[in-house]
Amino acid sequence: MTSVFKPLALSLALAAAFPSSTVFAQTAAVGAASSVVITAGRQAQAAKDVLADNVVITAEEIAKSGAASIVDLLQQQRGIEITRNGGPGTSSSVFLRGGNNAQNVVLIDGVRIGSSTTGGASWSSIPLSQIDRIEVVYGPLSSLYGADAMGGVIQIFTKKGTGVLTPTVSAGLGSYGTRKLQAGIFGSVASNLSLSLNAGHEESDGFSATKPGVGSSYNADKDGYKMDSFNGRLVWEISKGFELGASVLRSRNDAQYDSGAAKDDHNIGTLETIAIFGRGKFTDYWSASLQYAQTADKGFSTGFGSSQIDTRQNSVSFQNDIRIGKDVLQLIAETREENVDSVSAGSATEGINGAKRTTNSFAASYVFKQDAHLASASIRNDRSSQYGSNTTGSVAYGYRFTDALRVNASYGTSFRAPTFNELYYPGYGVASNKPEKAKNAEIGVYFEQGDTQLSAVYYQNKATDLLVYVSGNDPQGKAYCPNTPNYAFGCAHNVNKATLSGLTVGGTTRFADLTLRASIDIQDPRDDTANKRLARRSKQHGTLAAEYAFANAKVGVESIYSGDRYDDAANLRKLGSYNLLNLYGTYEVAKNTTVLARWNNALNKDYELARNYATAGSNVFVGVNYGFK
Repeated sequence: MTSVFKPLALSLALAAAFPSSTVFAQTAAVGAASSVVITAGRQAQAAKDVLADNVVITAEEIAKSGAASIVDLLQQQRGIEITRNGGPGTSSSVFLRGGNNAQNVVLIDGVRIGSSTTGGASWSSIPLSQIDRIEVVYGPLSSLYGADAMGGVIQIFTKKGTGVLTPTVSAGLGSYGTRKLQAGIFGSVASNLSLSLNAGHEESDGFSATKPGVGSSYNADKDGYKMDSFNGRLVWEISKGFELGASVLRSRNDAQYDSGAAKDDHNIGTLETIAIFGRGKFTDYWSASLQYAQTADKGFSTGFGSSQIDTRQNSVSFQNDIRIGKDVLQLIAETREENVDSVSAGSATEGINGAKRTTNSFAASYVFKQDAHLASASIRNDRSSQYGSNTTGSVAYGYRFTDALRVNASYGTSFRAPTFNELYYPGYGVASNKPEKAKNAEIGVYFEQGDTQLSAVYYQNKATDLLVYVSGNDPQGKAYCPNTPNYAFGCAHNVNKATLSGLTVGGTTRFADLTLRASIDIQDPRDDTANKRLARRSKQHGTLAAEYAFANAKVGVESIYSGDRYDDAANLRKLGSYNLLNLYGTYEVAKNTTVLARWNNALNKDYELARNYATAGSNVFVGVNYGFK
């Protein structure tokens, strides 16, 4: 057996021997936080009652991960692949179950973020130093969250606290001149008033983002980044069961990239969110929440002629939860306005600058729980001023054979709204483009008993009307693109079909002080129109890890494996498979004070996530954390 396939075989063997739950906590014990999942049903649910496949990344896992970015952290999870044009801080994408970056919804504390021009979240602008917990829910959730929830939803929960006002500080140094510093204070300033303030700074000298094979863009200089971030939250309990609050998050990432041998170009990404919210329990059976939020995704680039592209979203969400015995009826009304300001080389970009649209949404869901039976159903209508009305729905059923063994089955529809680039960008967008649509069916088996858990899920997601770059005519001879000089080379058009199918298996168990975990994804993300594998997606990827705890310390080893991928839609440029080995250790030197040492890519594997773009070699990180775990 070759060294490439050994990690895959070991992952399969461990996944079969050591089962994992739907909440793949990756720790020996499942704490109170990880036993509750919020994102799957827009309400707090016990993990054992959640019918959607999901992963929860806890604060402890984030602290000991030593990850350079949120993308590196997500790469360690099942069902997720990443791509990046260089090191931390550079342009990145996250793929859930073979879907692309624009086919996921990303939330921060319930507020949707992302770019309305490119689609999907700008991952390089999301500061890991502000994150306390992450929930990843797989599968179509458009019936709860609307447009773009085709592959799943990733919700990020920022750091916050209750009880006595407590400070937290962390600092670290690593390879490539990496420096990180974070400080915050969390807790109650009065019996009915809680406060969270957290600031972070990180920077790295980096390494060259490109390799010589990239061509004229190659520059051998180092491409580093600097990120500053701040998060604040204030919650006032007006009376028992009623509270008002406000939150704000801002981060600015200044990342270097290569666009020529003698150039020092920068991408400066800014992420801003502001939310004001109120929650109330009006009776024993009815509670409601109201939230107003503003988000901004701003990007400034100095290369190839400077450009500034800002997208803004304003949203209002009103949610009602009505308890009927053990069941919950949920009624949701939302409105969201998107706006774009675009300037290229000092002048407004014709067509896309000033573009806007409004989407009004209504949704209803019902969660049923009776003895061994679990079920849910949801329906939602999104009516856009630009692309019209879209109705999506989902049904799911679960049955407990025993307290430990459960089987789930579900079916759901979803859609992705065309981005402003696909609608209006000069020489590319077409205003008549329609949303992408998908139908997903899956079945899963879940086992949990003590410290041993297992999850195995098979899914098939069939997508139609996919927006791709085309030229020429359709099979009936009609031109795909408008007959004007601006579209001489092609345009975005609803042409392709795709099938995203696969089996994802995860397992974890503990023998005394030894914890073992593994996962494997065997998938076939295929463009049915061209009969090609979707770009930058493998047919198998997996993880394998072991952690040993003794006294006040823990030591661990992790392996991340990915099969080969193609860098292009035509499947002509192959990216090789890779296996990364990471080592780490933590030691609690005093109460609430922990030291972390981590050695990533210990075998110095040379691999690519994008053709002719570099990735980090063997690197180390050492840090100390006081306060939160």
